[in-house]
Amino acid sequence: MTLKLDHLRAFVTVADLGSFRRAAERLHTTQPNISARISQLEKLLNLSLMTRDAGSVRLTTRGQSLLPRARAVLATTDDFLSAAGDRALFHGALRLGVSELVAHTWLQPFLRTMREHFPNIDIELTVDLSANITRALTARDLDLTFQSAPFDQPARVELPLGRSPYTWVAAPALHLPSLTLDAATLAAAPILTHPRGTAPHDQLARHFATARLPARLVPATNNAVCLQMTLDGLGIACLPRAMLDAPLSEGRLLPLSADWHPEPLHFAARYDLDPAPPYLLEAVRIAQTLSPPEDHVS
Repeated sequence: MTLKLDHLRAFVTVADLGSFRRAAERLHTTQPNISARISQLEKLLNLSLMTRDAGSVRLTTRGQSLLPRARAVLATTDDFLSAAGDRALFHGALRLGVSELVAHTWLQPFLRTMREHFPNIDIELTVDLSANITRALTARDLDLTFQSAPFDQPARVELPLGRSPYTWVAAPALHLPSLTLDAATLAAAPILTHPRGTAPHDQLARHFATARLPARLVPATNNAVCLQMTLDGLGIACLPRAMLDAPLSEGRLLPLSADWHPEPLHFAARYDLDPAPPYLLEAVRIAQTLSPPEDHVS
């Protein structure tokens, strides 16, 4: 029996995920295959690398000492393939989680560029609230995320992707007497906003509560629904500037002037994989290129 890269990938993946079943899902194989690879590796090395107990997996002392070396071998292999200059040599999947604003702005050109650069890497996409994406990344159900702060769990690597300030907007059909609104006027109108429990919704609620104004907050399930409701004239809204370019330039929405805005959304690319494969690192670089420049708060 000879040592194979599949042995080391199984070893590292089981160590990271703490589960043979989840490692099998991550490597697109079966749990018996993962068990066989670990058993073959242990037999080849004449060492016990892991202990299995009631569904959990723990590395032995020797397993812990060999794990960084296994990571180094896999990283060197990736470097070798990268040096060959043919990105089609990379096969597999990248499990990507993105916030809704990313999905509605620069996600499509990102996916097209990734397909051009790595034709044999499939993007398994999840679009969700940032809090849910953070939980999935922490649970190792995602490899990479493009999401908005705040983050209640740390990631091994976190790289900035810029920010998107908020803009108050309304449809012309509302016939507002003025496009400059004070807090009392804002509070008197239905304010279409993010789902409850999100940072922007909580900031709006705190702002009007502090001002002792009974604001009429109307949460929507997501930003796309909120935008459509605003276009339909069902209320005013404070939305990320990055998703308003088309309706503002086309006159379907009007920008409103107000003396308060929620804090801008700060975005980051986040991942825990170690080693991070070249296609993940390239995905981050592409995202940093495509994410829009910071807008001016209006």
